[in-house]
Amino acid sequence: MRCVWAIVLALSVFFLPIASAQSSHLFHEKRQLPSDLEVGGDLPGLPADSTRYIARDELLAMPQVSFTAKDDSNFTGPTMIDGVRLEDLAQLVGSVSSVDMVVAVCDDGYRANYPRSYLTAHHPVLVLSVNGQPPNGWPKDAHDHSFDMGPYMISHQHFAPSFKVLSHVDEAQIPWGVVRLEFRREKAVFDAIAPSGPHERDRAVRDGFRIAQQNCLRCHNSGSEGGKKSGRSWGSLSALAGKSPEEFSGYIRNPSAKNPSAQMPGNPQYDDATLSALTEYFQAFSQPTKP
Repeated sequence: MRCVWAIVLALSVFFLPIASAQSSHLFHEKRQLPSDLEVGGDLPGLPADSTRYIARDELLAMPQVSFTAKDDSNFTGPTMIDGVRLEDLAQLVGSVSSVDMVVAVCDDGYRANYPRSYLTAHHPVLVLSVNGQPPNGWPKDAHDHSFDMGPYMISHQHFAPSFKVLSHVDEAQIPWGVVRLEFRREKAVFDAIAPSGPHERDRAVRDGFRIAQQNCLRCHNSGSEGGKKSGRSWGSLSALAGKSPEEFSGYIRNPSAKNPSAQMPGNPQYDDATLSALTEYFQAFSQPTKP
């Protein structure tokens, strides 16, 4: 990777605070152009959940990385990428020191979550140009070839899985149609889907929790956390897992067999132990809590 700006990120202080005065010039209270990137979460000097905007030109003026993506499934072949690393962007906007997670929100309600472990292992990049072209010159989506992939997307120079839980292997988080980045506290996000009840410490439930953090939370929400692409909440998934475990696990493995119009991708690689762990995890939300 050719990096035009060298920066050392010490893991013990992964997101160093930058004085608000250094980053406040990046934030605009109102959108000025459709290409502006919406940002939110824990921003310096602003109330919680504030929304601000960063102009594309300001993003282009930030330190860039350039590389040829060879294993990004959004493209049909080797593709030249220019952009800003998410962890560098978090420092540049001056996120508070306790922020250790970036969340990418897409225009269809999909959310990709980048906790500290993912950022340090994979260094995802907010894409600003593809083969030297701005978003209006990017290829269409790889699935239907009918959707624009801008205004922003996320890619990697190379992705090698960094963990495995049962038959769930660490997956590349490479969404397109990204319209917003949130700089968050990982604990606050994942606490919204943390299991409770008498079985919360069971190994299968903890494994299901780990898988759900990366997989299910992208499209399903628990309150204000998580994606809303599917339209089905954590509560509805829990109810289905409790009422009909076989239907629940069957839907995870092959959604189209249960509902021909389902948008959810299947997980045929999940073995019975993995499906059982996810089922037990979601069942934990409908079980009585300890007195």
